[in-house]
Amino acid sequence: MPRPIAKIIIALAIPLALVASTLVANAATAEAVRLQYRTSSPGATTAQAEPWFQLFNDGTTTIPLNQVKIRYYLTGTESYRFACSWAVVGCSTVTGRFAPLPDGRQYLEVGFTSGTLAPGAGTRDLQLRFYRADWQNFTQSDDYSYGPQTSYSDWSKVTVHVDGRLAWGTPPTGGEPSPTPTPSPTPGPGGVLFDDFSYTGSSDPRLAERGWTVRSSPGGPGVPGATWSPSAVSFPGGLLTLDSSTDGTGSGTVQTEMSTTARKFREGTYAARVRFSDAPVTGPDGEHVVQTFFTITPLAAPMDPDYGELDFEYLPNGGWGEPGNILYTTSWETYRPDPWEAVNTHTAERTSFAGWHDLVIQVSGGRIKYYVDGRLFADHGDIYYPETPMWIMFNQWFIDLQGGSGKRSYRQQADWVYHSKNEVVSPADVLGRVAAFRAAGTSFRDTVPNP
Repeated sequence: MPRPIAKIIIALAIPLALVASTLVANAATAEAVRLQYRTSSPGATTAQAEPWFQLFNDGTTTIPLNQVKIRYYLTGTESYRFACSWAVVGCSTVTGRFAPLPDGRQYLEVGFTSGTLAPGAGTRDLQLRFYRADWQNFTQSDDYSYGPQTSYSDWSKVTVHVDGRLAWGTPPTGGEPSPTPTPSPTPGPGGVLFDDFSYTGSSDPRLAERGWTVRSSPGGPGVPGATWSPSAVSFPGGLLTLDSSTDGTGSGTVQTEMSTTARKFREGTYAARVRFSDAPVTGPDGEHVVQTFFTITPLAAPMDPDYGELDFEYLPNGGWGEPGNILYTTSWETYRPDPWEAVNTHTAERTSFAGWHDLVIQVSGGRIKYYVDGRLFADHGDIYYPETPMWIMFNQWFIDLQGGSGKRSYRQQADWVYHSKNEVVSPADVLGRVAAFRAAGTSFRDTVPNP
C-alpha cells in the first residue's frame, strides 16, 4: 500500500475509533443498572434460601423489565423449586428458573414478564425464595452468590443481564452461559392459543368473543346445592381470579369455573401459570377445597370409552382421605358415578404448593407428561391417553363441608394460559414464548382450528 494512502486511512480511523468509544460510553451511561441484595434466611444451613433483591436504574433511559435477567449462582446440583413471596412490582410478573452451568454448578435466573424501570427508579423489594424439591435442608454458605447480610447493600456476586448483555456484577469463574436471545412468538404446527386474561370482569363481551365461558349452571363436581357464580370470577391486574366461598351449608356455597367454549384440544402442549393458596382469604381455614387446571371430555354415559381428563388438582387441606396438602396429577380413561368406579392413574406429592407455579402438560406419542416449574412430575400413558377433543378449564370447588359458622373464601389465580396444538414444547420454551407474546404486546391469540 502506498504510504500517503495509509496515512489517510489511519487519520480517518482515529476519529472513527473515538466516535465508537464515545458511543459505547454513552450507551453504558444511558443504560446502567445496579443490584442490592439481602437475605431473610442468613444461616449457613437452611430449609429455604431467601434472597431478596432491589434493582435500580442509574442510567438515563427507561429499561423494559422483560429484557432483564437476574442470576443467583449455586454450588449444589440438587433439584430446587422457586417461589416469589412478595414483590412491589407484583409476583405475577416475576419468573424464576434453574439452569445448569458448564462447570456443573447451576444458577437461579429471575426474570419479568412486564413492567419498566424508569431512570432513577428502583423495583423496591423482590422477596424471593427457593428450596429443595425433597424439602431437605441444604448448605447455602458455599453458594457463590450467598451473603449473610440482613440489610440491603450493593452486591456484585449476583449478576444482571439486560437484553442478553452483562450489565452488573461478576459471574463466578468456571462458566457463564452464552446469552440467550429473546425468542419471537412461535406458531405451533396446528395452531396456538395464548391468553393473558386482560379482561374487565366476567361480563366482558371479549370473553365470549375469544371462546371462553364462565359457568353459571348447577351440578357437579362439588357440594350438592352449591352455586357456580360468574360474579365470583374476576380479573384484577390481568389475573384470572376464582373466589370460591362457603358458610358451611350447600345453599351458602359458591364455586367458580371458567372453560373454553370449543372442544378442540387434544395432542400438543398445555401450560398455565397458576397460583395455589393454602389459607383462605377470609374466615377460618380447614375446608376441603380443590384448585385446578385441567382438560376434559364430557362423560356421555357411565364408563363412556370416549371420556378423557388430564388434571392438575391441588388440595391445600386434604380431602378424599388425605389429611393434609397434596398435589395430584391424574389421567382418566373413564368412570361410573353411581356406584362409583374410576379408571384412572395418578401421581401425587404431599407437600405445600402454595404460590405461583408454571404447570405444563405434554400430550404426544401415547404419553402424557406433567411438569411443575420445569420439573417432570408425572409420566402417564397407555389406556389413559386422551382419544377425543377436550375443553381447557380452571375451577375451584369444595369436596365436602366442615360445617361451622361464618363465611370463608378461598382464592385461586392464573396469570396466563398457553396451548400449542400437535407440538411438544419444553417448559422453558413455553415461558420464552409467553414472554415473547407479552414483549410484542399480544394479550390474546387463537389460531387453533375448530373441529
